[in-house]
Amino acid sequence: MRTVTSFVILIGVWLSIAACASDWPQFRGPSANGISPDKGINKNWGQKPPKMLWQTPMGDDGYAGPSVAGGKVFIIDHKGKESDVVRAVDITTGKDVWHYSYPDTQGPNYGFSRATPAIDAGKVYVFGRMGLLTCLDAKTGKKVWSRDTFADFKGKKPGWLYAMSPVVDGNQVIVSPGGPDAGMVALNKVNGSTIWQGGGSDISAYATPIIATINGKRQYVVFTGVSMIGVDSKTGAVLWRQPWKTSYDINGAAAIVLGESVFLTSGYGHGSGLVEILPAGPKVKWESKDMPCRFSSPILLGGLVYGVGEPGELNCMDPITGKVMWKQPGFEFGGLVSADGVLMALDGKSGDLVMVKPASDSYQEMGRFAPLGGQSWTAPIISDGKLIVRNKSTLACFSLK
Repeated sequence: MRTVTSFVILIGVWLSIAACASDWPQFRGPSANGISPDKGINKNWGQKPPKMLWQTPMGDDGYAGPSVAGGKVFIIDHKGKESDVVRAVDITTGKDVWHYSYPDTQGPNYGFSRATPAIDAGKVYVFGRMGLLTCLDAKTGKKVWSRDTFADFKGKKPGWLYAMSPVVDGNQVIVSPGGPDAGMVALNKVNGSTIWQGGGSDISAYATPIIATINGKRQYVVFTGVSMIGVDSKTGAVLWRQPWKTSYDINGAAAIVLGESVFLTSGYGHGSGLVEILPAGPKVKWESKDMPCRFSSPILLGGLVYGVGEPGELNCMDPITGKVMWKQPGFEFGGLVSADGVLMALDGKSGDLVMVKPASDSYQEMGRFAPLGGQSWTAPIISDGKLIVRNKSTLACFSLK
Protein backbone atom coordinates (compact mmCIF):
# COMPACT_ATOMS: atom_id res chain seq x y z
CA MET A 1 0.00 0.00 0.00
CA ARG A 2 2.86 2.38 0.87
CA THR A 3 4.44 1.69 -2.55
CA VAL A 4 1.16 2.37 -4.36
CA THR A 5 0.62 5.55 -2.35
CA SER A 6 4.14 6.75 -3.14
CA PHE A 7 3.59 5.99 -6.81
CA VAL A 8 0.33 7.97 -6.83
CA ILE A 9 2.07 10.91 -5.12
CA LEU A 10 4.88 10.81 -7.67
CA ILE A 11 2.41 10.73 -10.53
CA GLY A 12 0.56 13.68 -9.00
CA VAL A 13 3.79 15.64 -8.69
CA TRP A 14 4.73 14.80 -12.29
CA LEU A 15 1.31 15.87 -13.56
CA SER A 16 1.56 19.10 -11.57
CA ILE A 17 4.97 19.84 -13.09
CA ALA A 18 3.76 18.95 -16.56
CA ALA A 19 0.74 21.20 -16.19
CA CYS A 20 2.97 24.15 -15.21
CA ALA A 21 5.48 23.57 -18.01
CA SER A 22 4.98 25.76 -21.04
CA ASP A 23 6.71 25.79 -24.41
CA TRP A 24 7.12 28.86 -26.60
CA PRO A 25 6.76 27.13 -29.97
CA GLN A 26 6.36 30.08 -32.34
CA PHE A 27 6.71 33.82 -32.77
CA ARG A 28 5.05 35.58 -29.79
CA GLY A 29 4.45 32.35 -27.88
CA PRO A 30 1.81 29.62 -27.53
CA SER A 31 -1.11 31.99 -28.17
CA ALA A 32 0.82 34.28 -30.55
CA ASN A 33 0.16 37.29 -28.31
CA GLY A 34 3.44 37.78 -26.46
CA ILE A 35 2.03 36.34 -23.22
CA SER A 36 3.46 33.31 -21.43
CA PRO A 37 1.13 31.09 -19.36
CA ASP A 38 3.85 30.70 -16.69
CA LYS A 39 2.81 31.48 -13.12
CA GLY A 40 4.69 31.93 -9.87
CA ILE A 41 7.70 33.70 -11.33
CA ASN A 42 10.17 35.64 -9.18
CA LYS A 43 9.20 39.32 -9.08
CA ASN A 44 11.64 40.47 -6.44
CA TRP A 45 14.46 41.45 -8.78
CA GLY A 46 15.90 43.95 -6.32
CA GLN A 47 16.91 41.30 -3.80
CA LYS A 48 16.94 38.31 -6.14
CA PRO A 49 17.81 39.23 -9.74
CA PRO A 50 17.27 36.43 -12.27
CA LYS A 51 20.22 34.03 -12.27
CA MET A 52 21.98 33.22 -15.54
CA LEU A 53 21.81 29.50 -16.27
CA TRP A 54 23.88 29.57 -19.46
CA GLN A 55 24.92 31.66 -22.42
CA THR A 56 26.14 30.84 -25.90
CA PRO A 57 27.66 33.07 -28.59
CA MET A 58 25.70 34.12 -31.68
CA GLY A 59 27.41 34.82 -34.99
CA ASP A 60 24.63 36.62 -36.88
CA ASP A 61 25.20 40.10 -35.38
CA GLY A 62 21.45 40.55 -35.55
CA TYR A 63 17.97 39.93 -34.25
CA ALA A 64 16.63 36.43 -35.02
CA GLY A 65 14.17 35.32 -32.34
CA PRO A 66 14.20 32.09 -30.27
CA SER A 67 11.44 29.56 -29.76
CA VAL A 68 11.23 26.63 -27.33
CA ALA A 69 9.73 23.15 -27.58
CA GLY A 70 10.56 19.73 -26.20
CA GLY A 71 13.44 20.95 -24.05
CA LYS A 72 15.24 22.73 -26.89
CA VAL A 73 15.72 26.35 -27.86
CA PHE A 74 15.57 26.84 -31.64
CA ILE A 75 17.11 29.86 -33.33
CA ILE A 76 18.56 30.92 -36.70
CA ASP A 77 22.23 31.88 -36.48
CA HIS A 78 24.79 32.68 -39.18
CA LYS A 79 28.26 31.33 -39.90
CA GLY A 80 30.93 32.98 -41.98
CA LYS A 81 29.84 34.71 -45.18
CA GLU A 82 27.71 32.02 -46.78
CA SER A 83 25.41 30.11 -44.43
CA ASP A 84 22.52 30.58 -42.07
CA VAL A 85 22.59 27.96 -39.32
CA VAL A 86 19.48 26.64 -37.58
CA ARG A 87 20.53 25.64 -34.06
CA ALA A 88 18.80 23.42 -31.53
CA VAL A 89 20.16 24.23 -28.07
CA ASP A 90 19.52 22.15 -24.95
CA ILE A 91 17.50 24.46 -22.67
CA THR A 92 19.09 22.95 -19.54
CA THR A 93 22.77 23.04 -20.51
CA GLY A 94 22.99 25.60 -23.32
CA LYS A 95 24.85 23.07 -25.48
CA ASP A 96 24.02 22.60 -29.15
CA VAL A 97 22.09 19.39 -29.84
CA TRP A 98 22.21 19.76 -33.62
CA HIS A 99 22.54 22.36 -36.32
CA TYR A 100 21.46 22.63 -39.95
CA SER A 101 22.91 25.04 -42.53
CA TYR A 102 21.43 26.53 -45.67
CA PRO A 103 23.00 29.07 -48.04
CA ASP A 104 22.70 32.82 -47.52
CA THR A 105 25.52 34.44 -49.47
CA GLN A 106 24.21 38.00 -49.45
CA GLY A 107 26.10 40.31 -47.13
CA PRO A 108 24.81 41.49 -43.75
CA ASN A 109 22.01 44.02 -43.58
CA TYR A 110 21.26 44.61 -39.90
CA GLY A 111 22.60 41.10 -39.42
CA PHE A 112 21.11 38.21 -41.31
CA SER A 113 17.83 36.29 -40.82
CA ARG A 114 15.41 37.77 -38.30
CA ALA A 115 12.56 35.24 -38.19
CA THR A 116 11.52 32.96 -35.32
CA PRO A 117 11.23 29.19 -35.94
CA ALA A 118 7.81 27.56 -35.60
CA ILE A 119 7.65 24.08 -34.04
CA ASP A 120 4.72 21.78 -34.70
CA ALA A 121 4.23 18.00 -34.44
CA GLY A 122 7.93 17.25 -34.16
CA LYS A 123 8.95 19.52 -37.03
CA VAL A 124 10.74 22.88 -37.13
CA TYR A 125 9.81 25.43 -39.80
CA VAL A 126 12.24 28.26 -40.55
CA PHE A 127 11.96 31.13 -43.02
CA GLY A 128 15.20 32.68 -44.22
CA ARG A 129 15.54 36.31 -45.24
CA MET A 130 16.01 35.29 -48.91
CA GLY A 131 12.66 33.45 -48.95
CA LEU A 132 13.77 29.86 -48.34
CA LEU A 133 11.20 27.99 -46.21
CA THR A 134 12.63 24.82 -44.66
CA CYS A 135 11.08 22.01 -42.63
CA LEU A 136 13.41 20.09 -40.31
CA ASP A 137 13.01 17.15 -37.96
CA ALA A 138 13.02 18.61 -34.45
CA LYS A 139 14.91 15.66 -32.93
CA THR A 140 17.67 15.25 -35.50
CA GLY A 141 17.81 18.48 -37.52
CA LYS A 142 17.53 16.54 -40.77
CA LYS A 143 15.79 18.31 -43.64
CA VAL A 144 12.30 17.07 -44.48
CA TRP A 145 11.61 19.54 -47.32
CA SER A 146 12.29 23.10 -48.46
CA ARG A 147 10.78 25.63 -50.86
CA ASP A 148 12.32 28.74 -52.38
CA THR A 149 9.20 30.85 -52.05
CA PHE A 150 10.88 33.91 -53.58
CA ALA A 151 11.62 32.01 -56.81
CA ASP A 152 8.52 29.79 -56.85
CA PHE A 153 6.05 32.66 -56.36
CA LYS A 154 8.02 35.46 -58.06
CA GLY A 155 8.21 37.22 -54.71
CA LYS A 156 8.99 40.86 -53.98
CA LYS A 157 11.48 41.24 -51.14
CA PRO A 158 11.18 44.29 -48.92
CA GLY A 159 14.21 46.54 -48.51
CA TRP A 160 15.64 44.65 -45.52
CA LEU A 161 14.60 41.29 -46.98
CA TYR A 162 12.07 38.89 -45.47
CA ALA A 163 11.64 38.98 -41.71
CA MET A 164 8.20 37.52 -40.93
CA SER A 165 8.04 34.18 -39.13
CA PRO A 166 6.19 31.13 -40.50
CA VAL A 167 2.81 30.26 -38.99
CA VAL A 168 1.51 26.70 -38.80
CA ASP A 169 -2.27 26.32 -38.93
CA GLY A 170 -3.73 22.83 -39.15
CA ASN A 171 -2.11 21.10 -42.11
CA GLN A 172 -0.69 24.26 -43.66
CA VAL A 173 2.25 26.56 -43.04
CA ILE A 174 1.81 30.22 -43.96
CA VAL A 175 4.37 32.75 -45.23
CA SER A 176 4.11 36.00 -47.22
CA PRO A 177 6.48 36.12 -50.21
CA GLY A 178 4.72 38.97 -52.03
CA GLY A 179 4.59 38.89 -55.81
CA PRO A 180 1.76 38.30 -58.31
CA ASP A 181 -1.21 36.97 -56.33
CA ALA A 182 1.23 35.71 -53.68
CA GLY A 183 0.81 38.19 -50.87
CA MET A 184 0.35 35.03 -48.82
CA VAL A 185 0.82 31.34 -49.57
CA ALA A 186 -0.23 28.16 -47.76
CA LEU A 187 2.00 25.11 -48.14
CA ASN A 188 1.35 21.57 -46.98
CA LYS A 189 3.29 21.24 -43.73
CA VAL A 190 4.11 17.58 -44.41
CA ASN A 191 5.65 17.84 -47.89
CA GLY A 192 5.78 21.55 -48.81
CA SER A 193 3.38 21.33 -51.74
CA THR A 194 1.26 24.38 -52.53
CA ILE A 195 -2.25 24.34 -51.07
CA TRP A 196 -3.11 27.84 -52.27
CA GLN A 197 -1.59 31.19 -53.12
CA GLY A 198 -3.47 34.45 -52.76
CA GLY A 199 -3.58 37.51 -50.59
CA GLY A 200 -3.24 39.97 -53.47
CA SER A 201 -0.01 41.22 -55.00
CA ASP A 202 1.37 43.78 -52.55
CA ILE A 203 5.05 43.80 -51.69
CA SER A 204 5.75 41.83 -48.54
CA ALA A 205 6.10 43.55 -45.17
CA TYR A 206 7.98 42.31 -42.10
CA ALA A 207 5.04 41.39 -39.87
CA THR A 208 3.99 37.82 -39.05
CA PRO A 209 0.42 36.71 -39.95
CA ILE A 210 -2.16 36.33 -37.17
CA ILE A 211 -4.86 33.65 -37.11
CA ALA A 212 -8.28 35.14 -36.31
CA THR A 213 -12.00 34.66 -36.77
CA ILE A 214 -13.77 37.87 -37.80
CA ASN A 215 -17.42 38.04 -38.83
CA GLY A 216 -17.53 34.25 -38.53
CA LYS A 217 -14.75 33.77 -41.08
CA ARG A 218 -11.45 32.14 -40.15
CA GLN A 219 -8.68 34.22 -41.69
CA TYR A 220 -5.09 35.40 -41.60
CA VAL A 221 -4.59 39.04 -40.70
CA VAL A 222 -1.29 40.51 -41.84
CA PHE A 223 0.45 43.68 -42.91
CA THR A 224 1.70 44.02 -46.43
CA GLY A 225 4.09 46.83 -47.30
CA VAL A 226 1.18 49.18 -47.97
CA SER A 227 -1.94 47.77 -46.29
CA MET A 228 -3.47 45.48 -43.70
CA ILE A 229 -5.39 42.55 -45.17
CA GLY A 230 -7.58 39.67 -44.06
CA VAL A 231 -7.12 36.49 -46.10
CA ASP A 232 -9.47 33.49 -46.17
CA SER A 233 -7.64 30.61 -44.46
CA LYS A 234 -9.09 28.01 -46.86
CA THR A 235 -8.75 29.74 -50.22
CA GLY A 236 -6.35 32.66 -49.94
CA ALA A 237 -9.01 35.11 -51.13
CA VAL A 238 -8.66 38.66 -49.81
CA LEU A 239 -11.65 39.28 -47.52
CA TRP A 240 -10.84 42.92 -46.78
CA ARG A 241 -8.07 45.46 -47.20
CA GLN A 242 -7.23 48.62 -45.28
CA PRO A 243 -4.59 50.91 -46.88
CA TRP A 244 -1.80 51.61 -44.39
CA LYS A 245 1.26 53.35 -45.78
CA THR A 246 4.41 54.59 -44.10
CA SER A 247 7.18 56.78 -45.45
CA TYR A 248 9.16 53.72 -46.63
CA ASP A 249 6.32 51.24 -47.26
CA ILE A 250 7.41 49.44 -44.09
CA ASN A 251 5.09 47.70 -41.64
CA GLY A 252 6.64 45.43 -39.04
CA ALA A 253 4.58 45.15 -35.85
CA ALA A 254 1.91 42.48 -35.43
CA ALA A 255 -1.70 43.59 -35.27
CA ILE A 256 -4.05 42.89 -32.35
CA VAL A 257 -7.51 41.53 -33.15
CA LEU A 258 -10.26 42.80 -30.81
CA GLY A 259 -13.46 40.99 -31.72
CA GLU A 260 -14.51 42.44 -35.07
CA SER A 261 -11.87 45.18 -34.97
CA VAL A 262 -8.13 45.27 -35.58
CA PHE A 263 -5.59 47.47 -33.79
CA LEU A 264 -2.74 48.54 -36.08
CA THR A 265 0.52 50.32 -35.38
CA SER A 266 3.51 51.33 -37.51
CA GLY A 267 6.52 53.59 -37.25
CA TYR A 268 8.06 55.63 -40.05
CA GLY A 269 5.63 58.50 -39.84
CA HIS A 270 2.33 56.69 -39.39
CA GLY A 271 1.13 55.82 -35.88
CA SER A 272 -1.74 53.66 -34.68
CA GLY A 273 -5.42 53.12 -35.29
CA LEU A 274 -8.45 50.89 -34.85
CA VAL A 275 -10.24 49.46 -37.87
CA GLU A 276 -13.65 47.82 -37.57
CA ILE A 277 -14.11 44.99 -40.06
CA LEU A 278 -17.70 45.22 -41.29
CA PRO A 279 -19.32 42.83 -43.79
CA ALA A 280 -19.25 45.69 -46.27
CA GLY A 281 -15.55 46.38 -45.65
CA PRO A 282 -13.21 47.98 -43.10
CA LYS A 283 -14.07 51.23 -41.36
CA VAL A 284 -11.50 53.34 -39.50
CA LYS A 285 -12.77 54.03 -35.98
CA TRP A 286 -9.85 56.27 -35.01
CA GLU A 287 -6.31 57.01 -36.13
CA SER A 288 -3.48 58.99 -34.52
CA LYS A 289 0.26 59.57 -34.51
CA ASP A 290 0.54 58.00 -31.05
CA MET A 291 2.26 54.67 -30.32
CA PRO A 292 4.13 54.30 -33.64
CA CYS A 293 5.69 50.84 -33.15
CA ARG A 294 8.43 50.37 -35.71
CA PHE A 295 8.85 46.60 -35.39
CA SER A 296 8.33 45.75 -31.71
CA SER A 297 4.87 44.17 -31.50
CA PRO A 298 2.48 45.48 -28.81
CA ILE A 299 0.80 43.39 -26.09
CA LEU A 300 -2.82 43.54 -24.90
CA LEU A 301 -3.20 43.25 -21.11
CA GLY A 302 -6.33 44.00 -19.12
CA GLY A 303 -7.98 45.74 -22.06
CA LEU A 304 -5.05 48.10 -22.61
CA VAL A 305 -2.30 47.96 -25.25
CA TYR A 306 1.35 48.35 -24.29
CA GLY A 307 3.90 49.04 -26.99
CA VAL A 308 7.28 50.65 -27.64
CA GLY A 309 6.80 53.46 -30.13
CA GLU A 310 9.16 55.92 -31.73
CA PRO A 311 11.26 57.57 -30.36
CA GLY A 312 11.65 54.78 -27.79
CA GLU A 313 8.73 55.40 -25.43
CA LEU A 314 6.82 52.63 -23.69
CA ASN A 315 3.17 53.54 -24.28
CA CYS A 316 -0.03 52.49 -22.55
CA MET A 317 -3.12 53.08 -24.70
CA ASP A 318 -6.82 52.36 -24.66
CA PRO A 319 -7.25 50.63 -28.05
CA ILE A 320 -10.98 51.34 -28.24
CA THR A 321 -10.66 55.12 -28.00
CA GLY A 322 -7.01 55.71 -28.90
CA LYS A 323 -6.44 57.59 -25.65
CA VAL A 324 -2.85 57.46 -24.42
CA MET A 325 -2.89 56.64 -20.72
CA TRP A 326 0.84 57.29 -20.19
CA LYS A 327 4.24 57.27 -21.90
CA GLN A 328 7.66 56.45 -20.46
CA PRO A 329 10.88 57.22 -22.36
CA GLY A 330 14.01 55.09 -22.35
CA PHE A 331 13.19 51.91 -24.30
CA GLU A 332 14.47 52.61 -27.85
CA PHE A 333 13.25 49.65 -30.03
CA GLY A 334 13.18 46.96 -27.35
CA GLY A 335 10.69 44.11 -27.38
CA LEU A 336 8.02 43.05 -24.88
CA VAL A 337 6.88 39.89 -23.14
CA SER A 338 4.33 39.24 -20.39
CA ALA A 339 3.94 36.53 -17.76
CA ASP A 340 2.12 36.09 -14.46
CA GLY A 341 0.34 39.44 -14.69
CA VAL A 342 3.39 41.63 -15.31
CA LEU A 343 4.97 43.21 -18.36
CA MET A 344 8.67 42.93 -19.17
CA ALA A 345 10.15 45.47 -21.58
CA LEU A 346 13.67 45.62 -22.96
CA ASP A 347 15.53 48.89 -23.27
CA GLY A 348 16.75 48.31 -26.80
CA LYS A 349 19.78 50.56 -26.32
CA SER A 350 21.18 49.56 -22.92
CA GLY A 351 19.79 46.02 -22.81
CA ASP A 352 18.12 46.51 -19.41
CA LEU A 353 15.03 44.36 -18.87
CA VAL A 354 12.37 46.25 -16.91
CA MET A 355 9.44 44.70 -15.04
CA VAL A 356 6.40 46.94 -15.26
CA LYS A 357 3.06 46.68 -13.48
CA PRO A 358 0.23 46.94 -16.04
CA ALA A 359 -1.70 49.98 -14.85
CA SER A 360 -3.84 52.62 -16.51
CA ASP A 361 -2.95 55.58 -14.33
CA SER A 362 0.85 55.70 -14.47
CA TYR A 363 4.11 53.96 -15.34
CA GLN A 364 4.98 51.72 -12.38
CA GLU A 365 8.39 50.07 -12.51
CA MET A 366 8.71 46.97 -10.34
CA GLY A 367 12.35 46.12 -10.99
CA ARG A 368 15.08 45.86 -13.59
CA PHE A 369 18.31 44.04 -14.36
CA ALA A 370 20.76 43.85 -17.26
CA PRO A 371 20.67 40.33 -18.78
CA LEU A 372 23.39 40.91 -21.38
CA GLY A 373 23.65 44.64 -22.06
CA GLY A 374 24.12 46.39 -25.36
CA GLN A 375 21.69 46.74 -28.25
CA SER A 376 18.83 44.30 -27.64
CA TRP A 377 15.97 44.70 -30.11
CA THR A 378 14.70 41.10 -30.11
CA ALA A 379 11.74 40.44 -27.82
CA PRO A 380 12.60 38.11 -24.92
CA ILE A 381 10.61 34.91 -24.39
CA ILE A 382 9.56 32.94 -21.30
CA SER A 383 9.23 29.16 -21.16
CA ASP A 384 8.76 26.95 -18.10
CA GLY A 385 10.19 29.47 -15.67
CA LYS A 386 13.09 30.40 -17.90
CA LEU A 387 13.76 33.73 -19.59
CA ILE A 388 15.50 33.50 -22.97
CA VAL A 389 17.03 36.75 -24.16
CA ARG A 390 19.59 37.81 -26.74
CA ASN A 391 21.62 40.80 -27.85
CA LYS A 392 23.61 41.04 -31.09
CA SER A 393 26.32 38.61 -29.97
CA THR A 394 24.89 36.29 -27.28
CA LEU A 395 21.89 34.09 -26.49
CA ALA A 396 21.30 33.50 -22.77
CA CYS A 397 18.93 31.75 -20.40
CA PHE A 398 17.95 33.02 -16.93
CA SER A 399 15.87 31.49 -14.15
CA LEU A 400 12.65 33.30 -13.23
CA LYS A 401 12.03 31.08 -10.23
